[in-house]
Amino acid sequence: MANMLAVIAAGDLSTQAVLAAEALRKAAAALGHTIQVEVRSSLGVRNTLPAGAAQGAQGVILVGSGDLGEERFAGLKRSAAALDAVLRDARAVLEQALAPAQAPAQTGTKKIVAITSCPTGIAHTFMAAEGIQQAAQALGHAVRVETQGSVGARDTLTEQEIREADVVLIAADTQVDLARFAGKRVFKSGTKPAINDGRALIERALAEAQPHGAAPAPADGVAAGKAEPAAAQRSGPYKHLMTGVSFMLPFVVTGGLLIAIAFALGGIYVFEDSQQGTLGNALFQIGAKGAFALMVPALAGYIAFSIADRPGITPGMVGGILAANLGAGFLGGIVAGFIAGYATSFLNRNIRLHKNLEGLKPVLILPLLGSLVTGLAMIYVVGAPVAEALAALSAWLKGMQGSSAILLGLLIGAMMAFDMGGPVNKAAYAFSTGLIASQVYTPMAAAMAAGMVPPLGIALATKLFADRFTREEREAGNAAGILGIAFITEGAIPFAARDPLRVIPALVLGAALTGAISMGIGAELKVPHGGIFVLPIPNAVTHLAGYVVALVAGTVTTAIALRFLKRPVSTAVTA
Repeated sequence: MANMLAVIAAGDLSTQAVLAAEALRKAAAALGHTIQVEVRSSLGVRNTLPAGAAQGAQGVILVGSGDLGEERFAGLKRSAAALDAVLRDARAVLEQALAPAQAPAQTGTKKIVAITSCPTGIAHTFMAAEGIQQAAQALGHAVRVETQGSVGARDTLTEQEIREADVVLIAADTQVDLARFAGKRVFKSGTKPAINDGRALIERALAEAQPHGAAPAPADGVAAGKAEPAAAQRSGPYKHLMTGVSFMLPFVVTGGLLIAIAFALGGIYVFEDSQQGTLGNALFQIGAKGAFALMVPALAGYIAFSIADRPGITPGMVGGILAANLGAGFLGGIVAGFIAGYATSFLNRNIRLHKNLEGLKPVLILPLLGSLVTGLAMIYVVGAPVAEALAALSAWLKGMQGSSAILLGLLIGAMMAFDMGGPVNKAAYAFSTGLIASQVYTPMAAAMAAGMVPPLGIALATKLFADRFTREEREAGNAAGILGIAFITEGAIPFAARDPLRVIPALVLGAALTGAISMGIGAELKVPHGGIFVLPIPNAVTHLAGYVVALVAGTVTTAIALRFLKRPVSTAVTA
């Protein structure tokens, strides 16, 4: 029997840290060993290792990055591991720590620079950054990560860091501008690989990165095997759409809140000419004719940007404004964005100029020809049919009552909880957000309430049914609750990852009920984010009392479902 030590440094990922500690303890018990685990996070230090703990220990596992207090373990065998690796397979991490030392797969320290980004720029952006940082430390490489989140870029990479880097790793679900990485070896991925297995992602990046601007190796898809679906997600329509949605969101939020405040100040007729000159009317003009008017052009422009880089922005935005003027709304914006992007990309590949004239392509030739193709297509081909389709969809949704509304709410709610920020969740969210541009607000209300339910339901369950959770999970429930009220569904991920077959059905059940109630009562939400913090704003949410009832009902349902689906900790069988 071996006596092991472990120190987990997780920064703001306190929930994942306590779950990793419990996973290591269970793995050690299953293998017939003992382990003492110290947890260091932004909430402080828990279970501090006693003085002299290193004496008699067979080794120490250092998990994560930051201050691990390594000076305490002089002369003791050390093993590094990423936090996500412990959460995924704690037993394998422990067995590796007990195994004889092996030569590292990569010789020499590499310098890595990385960028992470996701459509909403809130959770996956920073979880991916943490995964890359921890994996790089475990592999013995130096890394700097720039996060492009909802508040802009943080820890921006310097020119010197980029110049000295051996590889550039882009872990993003949106388009990232690569102009500053010209000539560098670049590897692209989504955020999920960085979160789930940062170590494998870094090893792939070092082995497969291509110089920016060079075509990938022909056998890449075949050689990579399982990597082909990921590649399709990185460069396919889903990523392009999510890029457009991410740039559209600030316009939706700003416009919706300004319109809500305008109605609160000037009443329901604040938009009429008789109200001109009043503060309410001014706010309405800014929100409705300013921010809202730019929603569809921004959506189309950045879909095209994702496909064709900077030359696609102008044709995309031109197509987007035409879609808005033709009444094609967000559906027309999506179509315009893809037409502009693929048309501009085609032109860029096939137009060949003398090297002295190449500078004309991005500023003159591509914007002009791309806008011409996109504009003519919107006016003469797709604009009118898409406008009719959107009008029919809007009329159907606005007239939806009874069982039809409830069924749609069930579907939206279930999708929001199914993968908690993954493609299914984002599909429901993008659909609901896009309809705001067409003054259809009920799906957005259902989506946000349902997205709040998973972490809130878990937080409530840890309080009411404490015997179903470990001590660390009960403490992590507090963080999940805070994330839930802010509409960050990803707060439920650590719990679902540990026990998916029991936790996910409970989350889906509660979220589906909330979505159904919200749609059933006709609640409307005019902003696509904010959680409970937008509820007090007048006119931001209609049927407020019923909306709160829907949120509470789903939260309680999830908590009760967890009570019956999860076993008491004392008798639970480790999967």
